[in-house]
Amino acid sequence: QVQLVESGGGLVQPGGTLRLSCAASGSTFRFYNMGWYRQAPGNQRELVATITSSGTTNYADSVKGRFTISRDNDENTVVLQMNSLEPEDTAVYYCNAVHIWRPNTDYWGRGTQVTVSS
Repeated sequence: QVQLVESGGGLVQPGGTLRLSCAASGSTFRFYNMGWYRQAPGNQRELVATITSSGTTNYADSVKGRFTISRDNDENTVVLQMNSLEPEDTAVYYCNAVHIWRPNTDYWGRGTQVTVSS
């Protein structure tokens, strides 16, 4: 099992930056594939970015080139660096974890609010 806690959300102007962090519990963090998802009011939860246990990254087309996902296995954290933010990025951002040996079980944080507005 793993427990996830997101932080770093807030209010930012268009074109600004935010850095989201996901802190994970446990000593087997390096064996989890990690991801960031987001959900805006009235919309379904959508994938933003993923990073595998080995460091391979993938991004939604809407954020590619603007967002960067990274992980620090020594600190048990996953970071989403968000640059050139747009109003359409406004959503609750959730951290997701899937153990590489238990792919049918998803773990979720409670989310952190990101609001992009002038």
